[in-house]
Amino acid sequence: MKQNKIERIHSDSARTCKLCMEEMETLYEHLAMSTDEIDLLDMPKRSFTVHFPVRMDSGKVKMFIGHRVQYNDARGPTKGGIRYHPELTIEYLQDLAFLMSIKCALVNIPFGGAKGGIVVNTRELSRGELERVTRAYIREIADYIGPFKDIPAPDVYTDEQIMVWILDEFEKIRREHTPSIVTGKPVELGGSHVRKYSTSLGGVFILEEALRKLDIDRSELCVAIQGFGKVGSNVARILYEKGFTVCAVSDSKGGIYKPEGLDIKKVIDHKTGTGSVIDLPESQNITNEQLLALDCGILIPAALSNQIKRENVNDVKAKIILELANAPLTMEASRTLIDRSVLIIPDILANAGGVVVSYFEWIQNLSQDYWEEDKVLERLREKMITAFEKVHDICLEQNCSMRRAALQFAIQRILYAERLRGNL
Repeated sequence: MKQNKIERIHSDSARTCKLCMEEMETLYEHLAMSTDEIDLLDMPKRSFTVHFPVRMDSGKVKMFIGHRVQYNDARGPTKGGIRYHPELTIEYLQDLAFLMSIKCALVNIPFGGAKGGIVVNTRELSRGELERVTRAYIREIADYIGPFKDIPAPDVYTDEQIMVWILDEFEKIRREHTPSIVTGKPVELGGSHVRKYSTSLGGVFILEEALRKLDIDRSELCVAIQGFGKVGSNVARILYEKGFTVCAVSDSKGGIYKPEGLDIKKVIDHKTGTGSVIDLPESQNITNEQLLALDCGILIPAALSNQIKRENVNDVKAKIILELANAPLTMEASRTLIDRSVLIIPDILANAGGVVVSYFEWIQNLSQDYWEEDKVLERLREKMITAFEKVHDICLEQNCSMRRAALQFAIQRILYAERLRGNL
């Protein structure tokens, strides 16, 4: 009964994938895909659940549930995050693993998509318990992961420390040094430069290229950013350093607005000191809803899904929306804004910088040749802009949205790999 309740609650979270999944349904018809092609894409190659005991600090043994989904490996070993969440279900992970397959194909890195995790509330665990749970999970799935099988990475409620525990446990099992088993590690243990802000920077590279294609002067635009966590604060910092006018930012407690532009360094210091961006001197407090409705040129949702929907879509005045959050727009809102000629740069493209730098980390681990920051920056920019140009060309040729073009391009790459392998 308890598990059924968890699944019902978590079904709400699955809306994160809904936008792309709804678009996929119409895309299948548009591409006149065969039943064999649809069946191949609709089913993960491998998904499994493990149950394992862990001794808690109290001395009692508790059973935990872990999942891993390896969706498609036609283009290379699967790649995807490990998340810890009390509402985690394998059905939701299947959707996320599918989207990882799409994202990797879109930016042309030789990975398929995967996703996994443990059904657990990390706030209820001590540090020692968290480590023991992580190591026990890896012992259960060790035969199914590896540098040329499936490479995990950080995700919701996991971080570089947890990646180090994964690395260490896997190396103990294999009795060999294998840094390429996992990405998202500290630089000192084989991690890559730029990784900590790669998602934000990849989005900025895309945004700059979009402005260049549209021949828009950045000085004429102000930027509003919803969300000031790792992704939101880094994109604000990067844009500020590049000379953009960031006029508004927000976090879960509210937002701040200054028409002539915020000093993002002061905002970061204020957030660090007080726990929120609100009440910054010489700025106006606003709500998250008011931020989304600002008369700004560029809106960057970098927080939760489903922030722009039927109820507030007509309040949105931005001309460009860069989706750094996962599915911040509902399908209905997205179509409404496209009809108003708003450029929406979809999440599967805009926030792909993270997996690109994960790929770079994997390459560096395999070769034991570690790159300086400038090389990572150059190669990330190249990957992101190349993907944007491919998608933009399809948009112009077919007069379609960037989301449709991105999905179409990625799907065709995956299917081509399957045909070459003789699976279609």
